[in-house]
Amino acid sequence: MKFARTDQSAMAQWWWTVDRWTLVALFVLIGLGALMIMASSPAVAIRIHASSAQYFVHHYMVELPVALAVMFGVSLLSPRDLRRLALIVFVVFMVGLAYTLVGGTEIKGARRWLSLPFISLQPSEFVKPCFAVLAAWLFAQHKLTPKFPGHWIAILALFGIVALLIKQPDLGMAVVVIAVFFIQFFLAGLNLFWIVAFVAAAGGGLVGAYFALPHVASRVDRFLDPTTSNSYQIDRAMDAFMNGGLWGRGPGEGTMKQFLPDAHADFVFAVAGEELGLLVCLLIVALFGFIVLRGFSRLLQENNLFVVLAATGLFVQFGLQAVINMASSLELMPTKGMTLPFISYGGSSLVALGLTMGMTLALTRRRYGVDT
Repeated sequence: MKFARTDQSAMAQWWWTVDRWTLVALFVLIGLGALMIMASSPAVAIRIHASSAQYFVHHYMVELPVALAVMFGVSLLSPRDLRRLALIVFVVFMVGLAYTLVGGTEIKGARRWLSLPFISLQPSEFVKPCFAVLAAWLFAQHKLTPKFPGHWIAILALFGIVALLIKQPDLGMAVVVIAVFFIQFFLAGLNLFWIVAFVAAAGGGLVGAYFALPHVASRVDRFLDPTTSNSYQIDRAMDAFMNGGLWGRGPGEGTMKQFLPDAHADFVFAVAGEELGLLVCLLIVALFGFIVLRGFSRLLQENNLFVVLAATGLFVQFGLQAVINMASSLELMPTKGMTLPFISYGGSSLVALGLTMGMTLALTRRRYGVDT
């Protein structure tokens, strides 16, 4: 793209103010994701007797342009318009999140998805980034107007979201939402008493989840002592990493994807390890780290509290999701069904990630004059 600095069009202003290094890193991630979908998903499609071996590839190629369009469109917004969009999307998908409990599609014992004519939606994927933006606004407003109970409204909303997520159940998503909320609250000036209270409540919640939710106890027990239960999927993932070595076997040449039930989704990082090798896996880790750290560096010069809190929450959310997925694949933590951003297959996840990164690009754009 070539724009004169005197050009006042929306596209020109976007080009001169957006963080182009983050854009480059995102497009490299997306390119690697497209490569891994083409390499890993045909084996899964054949195993589940899908209509064609390219079933997931075709769906991905339809969903990817939608995600990119969402990311670009949202990145054009001002902070004020971003808040309005976040509120609308949050309300719509909170209704959808509640509806999953009664009308959602049950998969592997969990009701997290809504089956629509052309796509299966997971409302929590959209609630997650929008709540980070709204919580940031509530905290910022409370700082500007101490009589405004923004922190209490945010806490009540958090309890509502977490209650719905646990009811589905989706403990991993609930943990991510709580972690991001705590970091934003801490940056907004959380006092020591509340820090101790949050840490104690989080610890108690995790212990309670272990005893109250059988699937959580099973995953934790399997992680602590693999001999006590079936660890087939994680064993195949570790075999994939060992087979790949430093340079990998080559795109499409891996064998472990034939046996990994979620080779195209939760365990796509293991497929990357086998086919592309350790060096490319380290590149993927570096790309995630670069995007997050680059975002934080842009915020060092920001004096708008809402922008700092919102962008920090979104970057932490993005990085934490990547860490959870990769750590699960490497047997560094109990397995959790969470996609690797822009690398794993996932319709609603891909579009929601487009929304998330569109928001971060909008918030980290250079703004001059009156900040809106």
